Amino acid sequence: MDLSLKFLCPRWGFEDIPWPVFLKRVKEANYAGIEWFPYGETCDVQEVLDLLKDYDLDFAIVMTVIKPYANLEQYLENLKQELSQLMEMRTESKAPLFFSAQIGREYFNADEIQACLAVCNQIEDQYQTPINQETHRNKWSYAAHNVAPILAKNPDLKLTLDVSHWFCVSESYLKDQQAAVDNAIAHARHIHARVGSTQSSQVWDPANAEYEEALAAHVQIWDKWVNQMRINKMPITITPEFGPVPYMVKGNRTMSLSDEQWRINLWMKDFLQKRYS
Repeated sequence: MDLSLKFLCPRWGFEDIPWPVFLKRVKEANYAGIEWFPYGETCDVQEVLDLLKDYDLDFAIVMTVIKPYANLEQYLENLKQELSQLMEMRTESKAPLFFSAQIGREYFNADEIQACLAVCNQIEDQYQTPINQETHRNKWSYAAHNVAPILAKNPDLKLTLDVSHWFCVSESYLKDQQAAVDNAIAHARHIHARVGSTQSSQVWDPANAEYEEALAAHVQIWDKWVNQMRINKMPITITPEFGPVPYMVKGNRTMSLSDEQWRINLWMKDFLQKRYS
């Protein structure tokens, strides 16, 4: 098992860049691979897999149900079909490291959430590829207080932890929900390293002095997680995941929005690389 620290570059926001150009840029920036939402664009999957092999880059997949649904039964069927389809995006030499699944909705009840998790468990077992539940607004995992009881019922559940969403939803840095946060850290297998605040899921620029408190709140959680993974001798993967507009506020930025997104994610990668290497 490769226990080295790996940073994945988000494809999100760079879908208009041709794959050969994008992956060359990813490699030159010393990322270990990419995190990719295949339903976010039309492309030749085989070509992408071949290019990933050529550049010796790993990949992980982000997914959410994109087909419309009228009821829970239809949603579960869509979830099963789309997970299965995405799982097939592999070759003998190149397969996804894991999935980050944004599933359910914030209004799903406990039984509906369990039904969604059962589908994920079935597909994970079938393809022997880990499926992490990503903490995300608008999904069942939108807040620390909602995830805690689900983790209690599902001790083997794995998370992709993006705590920026929880800070925004709670309008706090969750200091009064530390037990729930610590439990989520214990279940986390991947981190989305985007810095949010109590008022937004993405700050203007994490290097700015005005976001010192927000950055420190995230780093405190990431430090605990990295330490836990090293103690347990588990692989550490992190995606700096600052997104494009509308996550990014246009304001009076002086460079192109695409270049600005790339710059901020690279700053985040280099900051964490220095901290954890």
